[in-house]
Amino acid sequence: QVQLVESGGGLVQPGGSLRLSCVASGSVFRIFAVGWYRQAPGKERELVAGITGGDNPNYADSVKGRFTISRDNADNTVYLQMNSLKPEDTAVYFCNFVQRLSDATTYRYWGQGTQVTVSS
Repeated sequence: QVQLVESGGGLVQPGGSLRLSCVASGSVFRIFAVGWYRQAPGKERELVAGITGGDNPNYADSVKGRFTISRDNADNTVYLQMNSLKPEDTAVYFCNFVQRLSDATTYRYWGQGTQVTVSS
């Protein structure tokens, strides 16, 4: 089992910045992919940014150039730096880890979410 705890959300004005953190604990090994998702009221959860294996990060078109995902394997932490925030970025942000124990065994873990509100 892997436990994920997000932090760093809050209220910020348009154009501002926030840095989200996600700390993993428990059986943190063979992590195949990490990512940040978000869900706004009345909308489906969507991928914001992700890192799979040793590949370059991928981003939703709506956040390219503004958000940066990074990971610190030594501390089992994933970050999401969010700059130039817009009201449409308002959502609950969730951290996600994918653990691949074998070709037939994959687990997906979610954090509890952290609220990001962009408003003047």
